[in-house]
Amino acid sequence: MSWAKTAIKNICMGIYDGPHATPPIARDGAIFLGISNITPDGHLDLSNSKYISEEDFPKWTKRVTPQAGDIVFSYEATLNLYAIIPEGFRGCLGRRMALIRPDEEKVLGKFLYYYFFSDEWRGTIAENTVIGATVDRIPLIRFPDFPVSFPNPEKQKAIANILSAYDNLIENNQKQIKLLEEAAQRLHKEWFVDLRFPGYETTPVVDGLPEGWESTTLENICALNKQVLAQTDIPPNIPYIGLEHMPRKDICLCEWGTSSEVLSSKFLYQEKDIIFGKIRPYFHKVGFALNSGIASTDSIIMRANEGVWGLLLMTVSSVAFVDYVSKTCKEGSKMPRADWNQMKAYPILIPDEGTREKFEVNIGLITDRIKALALQNRGLAEARDRLLPKLMSGELEV
Repeated sequence: MSWAKTAIKNICMGIYDGPHATPPIARDGAIFLGISNITPDGHLDLSNSKYISEEDFPKWTKRVTPQAGDIVFSYEATLNLYAIIPEGFRGCLGRRMALIRPDEEKVLGKFLYYYFFSDEWRGTIAENTVIGATVDRIPLIRFPDFPVSFPNPEKQKAIANILSAYDNLIENNQKQIKLLEEAAQRLHKEWFVDLRFPGYETTPVVDGLPEGWESTTLENICALNKQVLAQTDIPPNIPYIGLEHMPRKDICLCEWGTSSEVLSSKFLYQEKDIIFGKIRPYFHKVGFALNSGIASTDSIIMRANEGVWGLLLMTVSSVAFVDYVSKTCKEGSKMPRADWNQMKAYPILIPDEGTREKFEVNIGLITDRIKALALQNRGLAEARDRLLPKLMSGELEV
């Protein structure tokens, strides 16, 4: 493989780290980009961003202001996280974050981004990681001298185009999933919060509720699943959902690892079970499972009673429910935890049979489409990840 090799500083216009402190958090303004905003598969997730005020923005961008095409990365705590700054982004780097500004005359930025996911680069990071008592880190003072390999410009572009094609399809599917989730949330709010369900205009109100409706609590529409498997009894290579796999503010659990990762007892879950992240419930990690497997014991697993799966899913994934759980959680020694005894008492409206069945059909159609798109994305990501090392090693010529 006739690829050039040089220090990363020779193909970049600059390498910058962020401030070594945390600014005052504002309600809105410029984004304060943190490690939690970068997904393991290399994308920016700005759905739960923190902000700094416009007044503070100049102070926190003295070192560098991120611009489109920059590659941001983590250099401490969780390593090997990379993402490209998109057009229109306005923000600053947070703690433990740095960025690379590629020199496009020397290397294609998109190629360099994908190179950071190669075995060769991951090996370089592993060789240079400083193991700390609390967190691992990359010494940024040495980072500019880390070696990178790259082919001629034509091959760089070809490799980037191949891998980008997969990512573009995944991104488009993800946008569709987000729109479908928003549609489900609007439907639930319209029918069960605003009480504007089909036929509401002509439905009499009896004792404060639409006729045929009843008020109950969460525990009466689902069962709490606490079936535990000891580590020694866990089969190999079955799906594993840890809190690290659960997205924030989504209703579908599209990511999972395998049981080979686990070192302790885990809960069993089934397809369509609804899993709620117990630790720091305000992180809003809750969704339905696409498969059967094992889950972290730091989660609460709910199995819907017959005929109310959609109602259960949309209730426990709502902002109102998550806020309720956050306010009633147990204060642990290190972090708050959701309290099932409080969760199960959450009030829920059960509509008349006809309305309930219509709602379940509508939610079922939406979640079936979400599942299809999510599984398609997983297949695309797996295909991309199989291709990447072959392209980066020269095993597959382009």
